[in-house]
Amino acid sequence: MWRQREIVLPPYSRGYHLITAQVVESLPELQECRVGLLHLFLQHTSASLTINENADPDVRVDMESLINAMVPESFPYVHTIEGPDDMPAHMKASLMGCSLVLPVGSGQLRLGTWQGIYLCEHRNRGGRRRLVATLQGE
Repeated sequence: MWRQREIVLPPYSRGYHLITAQVVESLPELQECRVGLLHLFLQHTSASLTINENADPDVRVDMESLINAMVPESFPYVHTIEGPDDMPAHMKASLMGCSLVLPVGSGQLRLGTWQGIYLCEHRNRGGRRRLVATLQGE
C-alpha cells in the first residue's frame, strides 16, 4: 500500500506544538497498515518537525529557549527583507529539519510512550503549514 496526502495545519504562534493527533486523524489508512513507514515532509523553510517528549509542557518552553539562544535574532543577518524573525527561522529550520520517518505497526504509529510529533513554528506569524504525508506499508 502506498498512500499520499497533504495535511494542512492551522496557523500557530511561535513555539513548539504537538501535532501527533492531527497527523493520525488525517490518515485513516494507518489503521489498515500492519507494518510500514510514514514519511512526513514539511513544505516550508521557516518551520521544522521533530519528535520529543509529549507530556510535560515545560519541555516546549525549554526547547524554544534553547533554540533562541543558539540562533539569536540579534545576529547581523544579511537577509532581513522579510522581518527580523525570518532569517533566524530559516536557520532554526535547517538545524532541526523538515522531515521525519516514523515506523507504523499494527495500525498505529510506533512512537515511544512519551514521544510526540512537533511542529516547530519559528516565525512570529508563520501562517498555515502544509505537510506531505506518504504512507508505505502492508
